[in-house]
Amino acid sequence: MRALVGCTVLLALAVALAVPGAAPGAEPTLHLVLTPSQKPTDLLAAGDEFGRVLGRLVGMPVRVTVASDYAAVIEALRNRTADLAFVHPGGYVLAHREAKATIVARNLWHGKSSFTSRIFVRKESNIRSVEELRGKTIAFVDPASSSGYIYPMVLLVQRGLVKNRDPRTFFKEVVFSGAHDASMRALLNGHVDAIASFDLAREQYLKDPAERERIVVVAETPEIPEAGIAARDGLDPALFARVRAALLQIKAPTYASLLARLYEIDGFAPAEDRDYDPVRAAIELLGARPR
Repeated sequence: MRALVGCTVLLALAVALAVPGAAPGAEPTLHLVLTPSQKPTDLLAAGDEFGRVLGRLVGMPVRVTVASDYAAVIEALRNRTADLAFVHPGGYVLAHREAKATIVARNLWHGKSSFTSRIFVRKESNIRSVEELRGKTIAFVDPASSSGYIYPMVLLVQRGLVKNRDPRTFFKEVVFSGAHDASMRALLNGHVDAIASFDLAREQYLKDPAERERIVVVAETPEIPEAGIAARDGLDPALFARVRAALLQIKAPTYASLLARLYEIDGFAPAEDRDYDPVRAAIELLGARPR
């Protein structure tokens, strides 16, 4: 028993040292940052509940915030103001490269740990191929978004439509919506001619069947490894292992409603850095640089 108490004290000390901003005698807290891929207020409400569940399973409080944009997620990991972050695939590659972050677990989404990107248009536009988008307007999500920019841009470059890695060599106007749901609404409302988003964005954000019927696909990319949760550089290895074990416990049916409200996911699967090598290749093709 004495040995167990001693190990517990040492672990608590290691955790306090591992968590930035933990004052002497204060209860250590993990800070989890969410990627703003949907309405921040809705995301934060689900995130707070997720933080309570994760904290209970890990054995320490988890504070949750929503980043202002995709770049802010990487910056939070780099400057260690965040211990953990939900990262999309491209964001993880950049976070690993720029902040030495490490993937903890990979999302399961509709039973899969991969997805694709699609280019969507309105059915009434009579656009039937991606080549017909020359001189049109498109909404991407964010320059660091895998399905909302990186993979569709690789597709356009490989087809010879975009030159010099600049989408404006093909499209009349290029905008960044900041979120997948915002892109889908912009397309539906006629503000742009096309958008790039993940494969089931239409089904996820348009609940009205009549609205879904108005949106069609003109191109699709190869598979993309799913997003996940990454840990900052220097997080205590024992704590890292506890977080991974906890995440693998958060799954349906017990947490199905919470996961659906968070990012429409089913749970988590083990993940390794090498899983994201295809994303690295896509980023290299586009010549993405640290920001």
